[in-house]
Amino acid sequence: MSFVRTIPSAPLPPPVEARGAVLWLRQNLLSGPFSALFTFSACAALLWLVPQLWHYFVADAVLSSPDGQACRQPGAGMCWSFIANKMEFFLYSSYPRDQVWRVNSCLVSGAVLITWLLWPSARSKRLGGALFFLVYPVACFWLLHGFEALSLRTVPTNLWGGIFVSLLVSLVGIVVSLPGGILLALGRRSQLPVVRFVSTLFIEFVRGVPFITVLFMANTMLPLFVPENWSPDRLVRPLIGVSLFASAYMAEVVRGGLQAMDKGQYEGAQALGLTWWQMMRLIILPQALTTVIPGIVNTFIGLFKDTTLVAVVGIADFLRTVETARLDPAWAGPTISTSGYVFAGLFYFVFCYGMARYSLLMERRLSSGRKR
Repeated sequence: MSFVRTIPSAPLPPPVEARGAVLWLRQNLLSGPFSALFTFSACAALLWLVPQLWHYFVADAVLSSPDGQACRQPGAGMCWSFIANKMEFFLYSSYPRDQVWRVNSCLVSGAVLITWLLWPSARSKRLGGALFFLVYPVACFWLLHGFEALSLRTVPTNLWGGIFVSLLVSLVGIVVSLPGGILLALGRRSQLPVVRFVSTLFIEFVRGVPFITVLFMANTMLPLFVPENWSPDRLVRPLIGVSLFASAYMAEVVRGGLQAMDKGQYEGAQALGLTWWQMMRLIILPQALTTVIPGIVNTFIGLFKDTTLVAVVGIADFLRTVETARLDPAWAGPTISTSGYVFAGLFYFVFCYGMARYSLLMERRLSSGRKR
């Protein structure tokens, strides 16, 4: 009988139990030469960038300038006075100022309902969903457009614009794209040749043309398919184009989640005697959608940013109001124009970052649930 070792090995030292900032820095920022090089490079970039941002947004910023003269001085930073002066125009565009309470009511109620639905521990979500998907769209349309029976005068959509229209287009696209994408993904995987062909043709056609082409087609071709007195409103046309475009991209994201499902899930559902719709609704889709949450939110973020293209078909979205406001002779100047675009960038960044963080929160919550 032979042994690899004839004498016992020396005892190992006890594991390091040290904690604190030094250990965290060593493990996360200085774990190797490349990590250290990247850390020092990032610190150097921050040391250069942070003072620049501080001077632009705070130290050299113009907080008060009724005529914009101070914003045109050499070395002037962010013109917050321009943002404050034009904020009402950014929010409502040409919507009648004595009726903006209608817009505010829709925005506030929509924010409350969305928070209700997205809050993980909120109760009575079925009631919230019914209010948001059934009652809220009709009530807001009557409120924004007008309803003579309630003494609300009509406000045509050519006066709508600004931030609230950007949020409206994004919200409609997001709400419609997910169920539309699910139906298209299921249709593309269907065993029925006609359904599979139509779904595949629609998805590939929409994904094969630029978004701006879809908007032009929706704006010019939709009225050709209906009687003249049924022609869609000028705002409804881009809403339809945005919804169709986002649904096609969402369909491929959902299809990826469906293909990632193990075959045993389908077989187990069939062994339980579930119908095809029950299997999809109760077993397959909940797991598939959970798997592709990053892709779904990524599509939502891309859609939210792409809504700026509705300006090319005559919709006065937020970015269009910024471009219009900077043409005011009282606020003309390169620094003022830059301030408007920087503010628009901050607006889109806040919403996109919020969606991304909520996506990470839901991923951690659902993954911990699967582990349990």
